[in-house]
Amino acid sequence: MKADVKSRYRAGAKVCSLIIIVLLVIAALGPAKWAPRTKLGWQFDHFIGYFGITLFFCFAWPRPFVVGGIVMAVAVLLESLQALTPDRSANLEAALWGAGGALVSAVVAELFMRAWRSHFKNARAAK
Repeated sequence: MKADVKSRYRAGAKVCSLIIIVLLVIAALGPAKWAPRTKLGWQFDHFIGYFGITLFFCFAWPRPFVVGGIVMAVAVLLESLQALTPDRSANLEAALWGAGGALVSAVVAELFMRAWRSHFKNARAAK
C-alpha cells in the first residue's frame, strides 16, 4: 500500500476516533438509558466495547501498548466518573472488564503487527 493512501486511511481513522471518544463519553456519563446494551450482559458489553474501540484506535495510532494503556485508563476514569451522575454508580468490576477488553485488544493488535512486519520482512529477503 502506498504511503499517501496509508496516511489518508490513518487520518480518517483519527477523525473517527475522536467521534468515538465523544460518543463513549456521552454513553458513559449521560442518562443510563442512552447506553447501548446487548442481551449478553453488561460484562460482555464492557469487554467487547473497549476491545473494539482499542482495536480501531490501534489502526489510527500504530502503538498498541500505548493506545491500550490510555484506553484502559479512560475506561477506569469514565467508570469512576459515573459516581457523579444521579442515575448511575461507579463499579470496579465494570472498570476492570473494560480495561481487560482494552488490554486484550492491544495484545492482539501488537501480535498482528509483529506478524505482518515479519511476513513482509521475509518476503523482501526472499526476493
